Amino acid sequence: MSNSAIITITNLRLRTFIGFNEEEKSKQQDIVINVEVHYPANKMCLNDSVDNALNYKTICKKIISLVENGRFLLLEKLTSDVLAVCADHPWVNFAKVTIDKPHALRFADSVSLTLCYRAEPGEIS
Repeated sequence: MSNSAIITITNLRLRTFIGFNEEEKSKQQDIVINVEVHYPANKMCLNDSVDNALNYKTICKKIISLVENGRFLLLEKLTSDVLAVCADHPWVNFAKVTIDKPHALRFADSVSLTLCYRAEPGEIS
C-alpha cells in the first residue's frame, strides 16, 4: 500500500501581467494561487529527514519568481507554467493548480482555471 504526502499552498497572493487588453498589458493584476502536490510518503520521509521530503519553500519561491517576472496573455498559460513548476520534481505523482483572477468579470468575484498533472505509472522515481 502506498501512502501520499500532500503539500498544499493556499491563497498565495501575487501580482503579474495577465491578459491581452492594452490595460492588462500595462498594469499588473492580482492573482490568487492554490497548489496541491502529492508525493510518496515513505518511512524515510516520515522520519524527520529533510533530504527525504519535498521542500515546499523551494516550490513556492519558484512559483513567485515565475509569476512576478512573467507576462501572460492567457490564464491557461500561467496556470500551465505554475503546474510545470509543481510537477518538476521526479517524486511528484500528482499536482493540481488553481489560479483565480479576481475582478476579471464585472459581476463575479473572480474567474479561475484549474489544471492537473498525473504521473504515468512507473514514471515516479
